[in-house]
Amino acid sequence: MSQLTFARAINAGLRKALDNDPKVVLMGEDIGKLGGVFRVTDGLQKDFGTHRVVDTPLAESGIIGTAVGLAYRGYRPVCEIQFDGFIYPAFDQIVSQVAKMHYRTQGTVKMPITIRVPFGGGIGSPEHHSESPEAYFTHTSGLRVVSVSNPQDAYTMIQQAIASDDPVLYFEPKRRYHDKGEVDEAAALDRALPMGSARVAAGGSDVTLVAYGPLVKTALDAALAAADEGVSIEVIDLRSLAPVDYGTVEASVRKTGRLVITHEAAQSGGLGAEIAASITERCFHYLEAAPVRVTGFDVPYPYSKLEMHHLPDLDRILDGVDRALGRPNSLSGLEG
Repeated sequence: MSQLTFARAINAGLRKALDNDPKVVLMGEDIGKLGGVFRVTDGLQKDFGTHRVVDTPLAESGIIGTAVGLAYRGYRPVCEIQFDGFIYPAFDQIVSQVAKMHYRTQGTVKMPITIRVPFGGGIGSPEHHSESPEAYFTHTSGLRVVSVSNPQDAYTMIQQAIASDDPVLYFEPKRRYHDKGEVDEAAALDRALPMGSARVAAGGSDVTLVAYGPLVKTALDAALAAADEGVSIEVIDLRSLAPVDYGTVEASVRKTGRLVITHEAAQSGGLGAEIAASITERCFHYLEAAPVRVTGFDVPYPYSKLEMHHLPDLDRILDGVDRALGRPNSLSGLEG
């Protein structure tokens, strides 16, 4: 076991993928000589050369378009979108080409493209640097969408994404880049938890709390705080956002009878709404209360001085748990 930061774990996973397959190519703005704005790709261009770790122009549509051409020729391109809010110029390429090419050609053409997206808030960035755009892509058939929450998954799932013949959007919570955790770099990939599976991050019996990416840590903190009041929360780390592992969530809700979903993205049309609806359909007779969503507000992402009021925190998540338990408190009038 190694103690690695989140960023170093992704770096180690990319390094292993580059080592194992000469068709893996990294592409992105400033990822080579600089090592990326978050230094996630630090040292890779030095070790693998400019033909394997490519500094691209500042043109996200061009990055993804080039990746489509490379995938046609049998390569496995890994594209970095420097910040979440910069992905929109590439939106047409992703939803019109990357997501549909395999289906359109009845499997003749594969699109083994991995798109790395640092996402979410909490780092005091200016506008367009703290978005949560995952729902746009979970709505798009033909894409796999994952979000990692800890260094071990960061290391393993980047390799799984690159090895997949499906296109994968790999969302990295940027405010967790410096969090440390144990990583088993010797673990065989085929024995790791599958990329499409959710994980029970903490067992519990009273409420199921579903989170992903940056909020898994907050959800675990909420579970510890609730335990002091005698409330047992089961935390589910979703990991895969498309497809969703409903089997794991359903099994938990059948046990607890209550569901709370939290994410940084806005509430309306967010992934939490889809999970709430799907679990209500599957577990209606097991639910003791309506599912509760604890999310970002339905506003453009606020200035950095206000972002901590926008992001779901320990108090707002615990309020959501109280509402699910029928114990409203002073925050119960808040939406999201």
